[in-house]
Amino acid sequence: MADAPRGLRHVEHVMGTVFSFDIRDRPSPAIRRALADAVRHLHAVDAVFSTYRPDSAVRRLDRGEIRSADCPPEVHEVLSLCARAAHTSDGWFSVLAGGALDPSGLVKGWAVENASRMLYEAGAHDTCVNGGGDLRLRGRSAPGTPWRVGIAHPSRPAARVAVVTAHGDLAVATSGTAERGAHILDPHAGTPATGLASVTVVGPGLTMTDAYATAAFARGESARAWLESLAGYEGLGVTPEGRVWRTSGFDARVG
Repeated sequence: MADAPRGLRHVEHVMGTVFSFDIRDRPSPAIRRALADAVRHLHAVDAVFSTYRPDSAVRRLDRGEIRSADCPPEVHEVLSLCARAAHTSDGWFSVLAGGALDPSGLVKGWAVENASRMLYEAGAHDTCVNGGGDLRLRGRSAPGTPWRVGIAHPSRPAARVAVVTAHGDLAVATSGTAERGAHILDPHAGTPATGLASVTVVGPGLTMTDAYATAAFARGESARAWLESLAGYEGLGVTPEGRVWRTSGFDARVG
């Protein structure tokens, strides 16, 4: 955990990706403790929800070795949130898309949201918590200066398709093929979703914003119309051919 010129920064490798904390508030003892607690939280989430660890609660539940009642309470919370995302997305978000229990499309955003809240409650009000490219932004990057986040082009990583300006608290989640290939399945067909190269969703909190980005990517061509119907959320998509679309309120929300 390193002091930055105005705050505190930390990078943690966990959950198969990189998490970064950028805290612009003065690093009080309470904020330092909250950062340490947030890092421990991420590792605890990995231990419970990892689909790669055979001893995780999610893997043991999927194999029928334990019952839902035997799981930690956070499993019930996450699966309830997943059910909400599935309902809102007409089944395009699914924890069973690959035939096995996998709430990964929501867990990372949920973990980042919790970590961000822990910092906020300790007095860190100007923060960016980044979990593998999904971000929870609070406050400002500097007095009078909003956070600004570039959205990479899925086929030209050095290029930007847009820059998101956070006018107040904001969550930003991107789903696509650039980093991990075609890893998101169409839950109705059981095959990799190929209708989009990437989709970015912005919203008020990262838990559902992350889940909705996963659902939107799975939807493909119908993602734009569906995102238009979600109050409080906006989106930007890039097709496999490189065409860029935005929901009607995207530019006003983050421009």
